[in-house]
Amino acid sequence: MRKFVYSGSLVVALTLTLTGGARAGDHSKVTVPTLTGFASLPAATFVPGSEPSGALVTGNTNGFPVPFADQPVQGFSGIVNNGDGTFDVLSDNGYGNQANSGDFLLRVQRLAPAFADNEVDVLGGVNLTDPAGHVPWKLTREDRVLTGADFDVESIVKDAAGGYWIGDEFGPYLLHFDRAGRLLSAPVPLDGVTAPETATRTGTTANLGGSKGFEGLAKSPDGRHLYALLEGSVTGDTPGDLRLNEFDTRTGKYTGKRYVYRLGAPNLAIGDAIAIDRHRFLIIERDGGQGATAVIKRLYIADTRDRDKDGLVDKTLLVDLMNIADPRGVGGFGATFTFPFQTIEDVVILNEKTVAVLNDNNFPFSSGRTAGVADNNEWITIELPSSLNPDKRIFPAQSR
Repeated sequence: MRKFVYSGSLVVALTLTLTGGARAGDHSKVTVPTLTGFASLPAATFVPGSEPSGALVTGNTNGFPVPFADQPVQGFSGIVNNGDGTFDVLSDNGYGNQANSGDFLLRVQRLAPAFADNEVDVLGGVNLTDPAGHVPWKLTREDRVLTGADFDVESIVKDAAGGYWIGDEFGPYLLHFDRAGRLLSAPVPLDGVTAPETATRTGTTANLGGSKGFEGLAKSPDGRHLYALLEGSVTGDTPGDLRLNEFDTRTGKYTGKRYVYRLGAPNLAIGDAIAIDRHRFLIIERDGGQGATAVIKRLYIADTRDRDKDGLVDKTLLVDLMNIADPRGVGGFGATFTFPFQTIEDVVILNEKTVAVLNDNNFPFSSGRTAGVADNNEWITIELPSSLNPDKRIFPAQSR
């Protein structure tokens, strides 16, 4: 793993790389979504000097013996742009379920892609903790460091103070942390919706599938509202219809307003949801296939204004992630680049015509790029044929 020290020139270089200047070079206007950057973090990347992990992992680990000596830097399920060439990226809950993830420490990783070298640098990060005892049930660890048996964290935005709002799938809950990763208040449940993991804790009845809570979390451009998107349909709703719930950060309560996002088919899932402006969102929609069985991996624009008045948010296909033009061979896989991963769970807008997308590699299980080989965490940038016309407030202040 490469190491470096921050400097003003580094920030400038990283910013140029992220917007396509350093890696992609000058080129004429693209007419289709086109790959402009490719970087990869090796699957076997671990937090130095951390705790062992993976003692309860079973099944095919693609050649990696368990337990691991340290905590893996893996499973990216949400991303926020720091505006200086670095990003805070949320690691997933661990190893796929609540039962086997009690020794995986929930963590926000700080990363910097270096597209000129096709690499990703790990700069550090913070573990998520609850030192003040806001979680009312017994946690896995007595020291109140949060684990993948406590929450399934899948989505993240920053607050005005540099802390984090994080969406959880086990509740589903909204969790508010400070910049050091300390929980600031009790988990906020979603009225009328209960996942099985919480039903077991509370003795209530579940009306949502396991780990089908908040896969996407978007922040309004003014920072007042959060929009939390469920991954699964609530019992009684039309299969494939997902609730997008509005939350007021000032009151700490849901407003009662919600929208409906309809998947292309009930067996599909969303991977992330972020804001473009007050009405529009970017949403990743995917099937569960990988490698040769990966078919639907798409990025949509969703518009809550419902112009056709059918009661659903309007959807427009933006990028087919299985069919990205790569005329310059940036990705190294020919003139057409595919992103054939089981779970693709991160999208971020870099500028009005460029987005970045990351996969969740489910380390050590997924092998979408090469059969039998654990996937790396890949990080790509895509130039769009036309501007998204985003609200400038969605960008960090230093990059506007």
